[in-house]
Amino acid sequence: MVQRSRFIATLAHAPDVESARAFIEEVRAEFPDATHNCWAFVAGPPGSTSHVGFSDAGEPHGTAGRPMLDVLLHSGIGEVAAVVTRYFGGVKLGKGGLVRA
Repeated sequence: MVQRSRFIATLAHAPDVESARAFIEEVRAEFPDATHNCWAFVAGPPGSTSHVGFSDAGEPHGTAGRPMLDVLLHSGIGEVAAVVTRYFGGVKLGKGGLVRA
């Protein structure tokens, strides 16, 4: 928890874009009452940028999806999709707080 907001990270193997998008939809269905389901994926080999995607899912621009994608790209792994689900706790974290969370 960060400032009363609850964050849940969910990861899956995503060998292709279709698998990544299907996983993202599964997580959205699992947490339909979440405030945000931000996501990022690298559907190719480690470091590849040919099959990537991300979404801030309603969080301020550049505060969720892009930082998540940057972590995946610099982690040395590929074929992975990540969704971070947020339940808002009543305290706005600001752009810096969201990126750090």
